[in-house]
Parts: sequence; structure tokens; C-alpha cells
Amino acid sequence: MNQSIRKIVIIGPAHPLRGGLASFDQRLCKEFSKQGFEASIYSFSLQYPSFLFPGTTQFSTDPAPENMQIFSCINSVNPLNWLKTGLKLKKEKPDLIVVRYWLPFMGPALGTIVRIASLNKHTHIVAITDNVLPHEKRPGDRMFTRYFLKSCHAFVTMSEKVLGDLKSFEPTKPAKQVLHPLYDNFGSAVPIGEARKKLGIEADVILLLFFGFIRKYKGLDLLLEAMNILKSNGVLSSSNIKLMIAGEYYEDTQKYEELIRQYQLEEYLILKTDFIPDQEVRYYLCASNLVVQPYRNATQSGVTPLSYHFEKPMVVTNVGGLPQMVPHGKAGLVCEPNPTSIANAIQEFVRLGEKHFLPHLRTEKEKYSWEILAEALIGMAVSKGK
Repeated sequence: MNQSIRKIVIIGPAHPLRGGLASFDQRLCKEFSKQGFEASIYSFSLQYPSFLFPGTTQFSTDPAPENMQIFSCINSVNPLNWLKTGLKLKKEKPDLIVVRYWLPFMGPALGTIVRIASLNKHTHIVAITDNVLPHEKRPGDRMFTRYFLKSCHAFVTMSEKVLGDLKSFEPTKPAKQVLHPLYDNFGSAVPIGEARKKLGIEADVILLLFFGFIRKYKGLDLLLEAMNILKSNGVLSSSNIKLMIAGEYYEDTQKYEELIRQYQLEEYLILKTDFIPDQEVRYYLCASNLVVQPYRNATQSGVTPLSYHFEKPMVVTNVGGLPQMVPHGKAGLVCEPNPTSIANAIQEFVRLGEKHFLPHLRTEKEKYSWEILAEALIGMAVSKGK
């Protein structure tokens, strides 16, 4: 353990909030504790106002993580709360605050809190910037992002694309790219037969998986159009291919339902379009043969390290940091973000077979380490003399 860093606070979503960010923050907190640091999470009492949240609920029914301090105290829309939280952290004097930044909406709250906290001239602020420029742009994005970034001392990104975006705002502050660690907190793999029995899926299909929240930038409509191409070419029926869509809609379902009806894809789809609890995630990955990420744009994706953990090959589009995370022909196949290219990649996977990718997946996954991320975050603070 580095002797100059003892106490670490993570600011970001955590239990009882749900989703990938919360899972990530809790796993990072666990890593810091494992390395001997006093670590805790400052999460949200109110993360999103209900009118801004597209899902059914912001809260998890999973049990709270054991032996972890989580303070649900930040109200994202209450400036008096930002002042109170910042003053509390200023007085508490953690050696390092690791603050998650994923959405410009959070810029005013998080930027104000860490600005006040760092007035103690002791606490170093390192931001994990998941996104600098959002997938879905809104007025005020650049102003809110600039305000937040000015409040931080250093940055860690998890893709080259985000690092480039960051440098356009903060060209001189320390910044480092670290690969998104494996989501190894969803349990170990189970046999494919057991996973399919759990989900009620027949044993003899080649199962494609689209996993995660459904939003426009993730390109599910492109994948449905690719499925129609494969149907028209006879590939779906001849190879016994089905697509499982597992994740909650974060936008209107109508356009997807219309595509399914228009292309008559019902018999080739398995729809699990509710939120997937953490304890069930492994069954969806382990039941699949191929994970498809047909994104229109991306920085990095939490689905990629999840696929690595369960050793599932991927088809990803040539956008953002995805091609760097999934070496073509090794951990998966890279295609262009259009239906024809996606369909061709799926057909190439069928030709090569899942076993072709397994040795490469096992080699690549060694690069995705929580220890490396934790050491990078601490190193950013130590380099400033904290």
C-alpha cells in the first residue's frame, strides 16, 4: 500500500442504485479495500429526477454489498446539498477522491462538490471520465463538462476516444488511459446447458446476444435489419440462429416492434426486455455463443469486459474504442455500423465457430485488471505529492 494514500472516497452511483456504474464503483471500492486502503462510496440520494430517467426504476432489489461503506447523500439537483456534501468531504480530508463522470447533467453537482472538498489543500481529485462528450447531445453539455473538468486535478479514461475528447478541454492536466477492467463481480461461469435451461432456451441453437440498456446509439435497429438480411439469405434457418435481446428499453419501443413485425423476425428472437438483476447476468452471457454490439457510436463499453470475463466472442462495430478492445479475428470480429456489414460478420462467426476465438479471448482478458486501474488512480494522486 502506498503510504501517502490511506483514505479514498469514490463519488458515483452505488447500491441501492442499479446498473453498470454502480457495479463498477462497488467493485473498485472492493479493490481499494483489498489493497489495504480505507475506502468508501458517496452515492446519490437522488440521482436523476424521474422525468429524466427513461427506465422503470433506478433502484436494485439485490442485497447490499457486504463490508462496504456506502453513503447515499448526493442530490443531483439541489445546490444546497452540493455545498453540504462538499463541506463534509473538505472536513473529512480523504487523501484521494475518485469521481465518476459519465453525463454532463452531473457536471454542476459533481464539479461543485469536489471544488469545495479540495479547498482543504490536501485532497487530490482524480476523475474517471467514462464520457466527455455524451452519446446523445443536449444544450449545455460543453458548459457543464468544462465546469466539471476544471474542478479535477487529473483524469483516467478507459478509451483512446475519450482521452482525445478530454484533451480538447484540458490539454495540460495529467491524464492516462487504462483498459476497462473485467466485470468479475457477477459470479463465475456456468455450463451453457445449465444457463439455457435456466432461461428456457433450446440447446441446439446458435444464440446471439444483444445485452444492456436499449438506446438509439447502441444500434439494435441495425442488428434487426442485419437479422432480416440473414433471414432473406436463408442463413438464420439453415444455421438455426436466434437473437436474444436482453435489457430494458430506455426509449420508445415502437420502432423496434415495427421492425420485428415488418421483417417477420418473431420466431428468430428471444425477448428479455426487462432489467437484468446482477445475480442473473451470468446466465445470459453463458447461454450465448456470440455477443453483438452494433453501436452507432461508442467510447468504450461495459459489455466488452463482461464478455471477456465469460469468454464470449464478440461482433463489434468500428466506432470509438471498440476496435481496440476487440482485436479483429481474435477476440471477435470488427465490422462497420451498417446492417450488411453486421450480417456478414455474424455469418463469418458461424463459419469460424466459437472455438476459434477462445484461445485469443483468454490471452486478451489478462489485460483487464482492477489492480491496474486502482494503481493508476493512486499513481495520479501520488505524482502530485499527496
